[in-house]
Amino acid sequence: MERKIYDSLLAWKVKSNRKPLILEGARQVGKTWLMQEFGKREYNSYVYVNFDREVWAKNLFEHDYDINRILLRLQAQTNVRIVAGETLIIFDELQEAARGLGVLKYFQEEAPEQHVIVAGSLLGITLHQGQSFPVGKVDILRVQPLTFVEFLYALGEDAKARSIEQHDWDVLQSLSYSYEELLRQYYFVGGMPEAVAKFAANHDLEEVRAIQQNILSGYRHDISKHAPTREVQRILQVLHSLPSQLSRENKKFLYGVLRNGARAKEYELAIQWLIDAGVVIKVPRTSEAIMPLSFYEDLSAFKLFLLDNGLLGCLARVPASQVLGGEHVFREWKGAFTEQFVLQQLLFKRLPIYYWSNNNSECEIDFLLQTETRIIPIEVKAEENVHSKSLRYFIQNLYPSLKGLRISLRPYIDQVWMENIPLYAAGEADVLTSVAVAKM
Repeated sequence: MERKIYDSLLAWKVKSNRKPLILEGARQVGKTWLMQEFGKREYNSYVYVNFDREVWAKNLFEHDYDINRILLRLQAQTNVRIVAGETLIIFDELQEAARGLGVLKYFQEEAPEQHVIVAGSLLGITLHQGQSFPVGKVDILRVQPLTFVEFLYALGEDAKARSIEQHDWDVLQSLSYSYEELLRQYYFVGGMPEAVAKFAANHDLEEVRAIQQNILSGYRHDISKHAPTREVQRILQVLHSLPSQLSRENKKFLYGVLRNGARAKEYELAIQWLIDAGVVIKVPRTSEAIMPLSFYEDLSAFKLFLLDNGLLGCLARVPASQVLGGEHVFREWKGAFTEQFVLQQLLFKRLPIYYWSNNNSECEIDFLLQTETRIIPIEVKAEENVHSKSLRYFIQNLYPSLKGLRISLRPYIDQVWMENIPLYAAGEADVLTSVAVAKM
C-alpha cells in the first residue's frame, strides 16, 4: 500500500538539520506500518520498540536520558546493532513510556547522527498532560487516512489515479461514471488502511464494516481508559453527535444538539480531547478572507468533522445499500458525506483550512484554503445542480480579487471568476493558477 506521506519521510531522512520525527495521528491510520516499512526499505536495519507491549521498555527513560546507555539497552534487547545513519530507531506508543517525550531533546542535542522516528495513538493527549514538549528539537508529520487517489492505487486503479494527479480533465470526464462508482465505494470504505486492505482483497462489505466498528470501539476504549473520568461522558456525547451535526444544512457545531441547555464551557475540554487524539478535525470560522486567516478567526464558531468518511458512515449506521446503490448518496443527509470527503482530501495539503459565513449565516463558503500566495474560497456541491448564490456573491461583491473554486459532480471548467473541478478530484484543490482576477 503506497502512501503519499512516504515522500515526506524520504525528505526528512536527507535533511541536513534532521531532528527526531514525531508522527501524529489517530489510532489505526497506519503510523506503525509506515515506520516499519520505511525502516525496511530505506535502512540497512531498524530497531522497533512498542512501549505499550514491551514491559522492559516502559521505564527505559525513567532514571536518566543517557543516550549511550539507552542505545546499549536497545541493542541488548533487540539484538540489532545500531549504526548511525544506517539503523532507524522506531519508538511506537511512546506516550506509554515514563518521561518518553523528553528523550527526543537529548537525541537531537547529543546524538543528531541517529535517525529516530516516534509515534503514539494518544501522543497528542500526552502533550497536554504536563509532559515537557521538546520545542524546537523535533520534526512533526501528521498521518491521515488514505486519500481517494491512494484508495484507487490500493485497488489497482493506477491509471485512474494518475489521471487525477495529472489533471487530465478530458479523461476524467470520459470516465466520470466509473469514477463516481469508485467514489461511492470510498464513501463506504473510507481511508482507514485496514478497511481499505480488506476491501481491496475481497470486497467483503460486512468485514469492512466490522473493521470500522472495531476502530470506533477502540476510540471509545481509549476515551474510557485515558480521559479524565469527569469528561468521559461529554467526550462520548460529542463523538456520537457528529452525524447529527453534519447532516444539518448549516454544519456549524451546536452545543444544543448535545443536550438542551448545554454550554460551550462544559464541553471545551471534551472537544479538545478528541482533537488532540486525532479523532475529530476542527474547522474554525473566519470573519474575513484576508491573509493570514488566523487573525480573523471566530473562536466561538466552528465545524467538527470525524477523521474518516467510512467511520462517519459506520457511526451513523448508514446501510451499504444506500451508499453504494442509492441514487442520491452525494446529496443525501445535506451533503454531510461529501463535505466530509472534501475536507479529508484538503487535509493532505497541510494548509490552514477555515470556513466563512456572514453574521446572520445566510451566506456561507464551505472552506477557505490558505496557500503561500493566496486564499482559495471553496464551495462544495454534492450533485450536478450547482446553482448557489453564496460563492458568486462572495467573489463579486466582497472579495473580487479572489478566484473561487467549486467542487461538484460537473466536469472541469474555468469561468474566469471561478473554476469547477469534479468531486473525485477534490484532492487537487490547488489547481487554481490565477492569483487574482479582474473585478466583474
